[in-house]
Amino acid sequence: MTKHVPFLKPTVVFDLDGTLAETAPDLVATLNVVLAREGLPGIPYEEARDLIGAGARALIERGLRLSAEEVSAARLERMFLEFLEHYAENICERTTLFPGVTEALDGLAARGYGLAVCTNKMEAHSLLLLEKLGISDRFAAICGRDTFPWFKPDPRHLTMTVERAGGDPARCILVGDSRTDVDTARAAGAGAVGVPFGYTDVPMAQLAPDRLVDHYDRLIEAVEELLPLRT
Repeated sequence: MTKHVPFLKPTVVFDLDGTLAETAPDLVATLNVVLAREGLPGIPYEEARDLIGAGARALIERGLRLSAEEVSAARLERMFLEFLEHYAENICERTTLFPGVTEALDGLAARGYGLAVCTNKMEAHSLLLLEKLGISDRFAAICGRDTFPWFKPDPRHLTMTVERAGGDPARCILVGDSRTDVDTARAAGAGAVGVPFGYTDVPMAQLAPDRLVDHYDRLIEAVEELLPLRT
């Protein structure tokens, strides 16, 4: 007798900062508030935007290096906690979804794909931001840096996110904006879709993802090429 194996939806997983949403305005504003409390000058937006992409603590460390300021571990921890508190209170003042995000999510869901978020943003911040942006209910799982013992580029962050979303880790795609996302997808054996408008120290085109989409109106086509609903 053949054992019945339930069909699991293929899953499209998204990074958050620089992928789903332009979060830099509120992140940079919070960074400059924390620096000001330490008597340090703020960093111009265009310069500070390039510092984003590896989490809040790394953003502070990069900001300090740019200011040529060395701090103790205890002082850095205090700044980090202040950052988290201020950011949570001002998380969606100027943050916006990238054009076409909502339509792409709805289109993927209508075609039968499962949706999830895998981000190195703290889970509580991720949930709060996606709620304020009005799209949290579209995702079967929203997993942050602190959700599991591992985080990107460790592939277990992605595979466990897919499992939490009720999907098959062998049939997923990660949509992201940085080397971390591409490396995570490759390590997990997943497809990698890159967007070029986020936060990365290397242009996404140079990272050679499986597909590069410069607008969300091209995402569904890319997903269907890489991850057909049934194989």
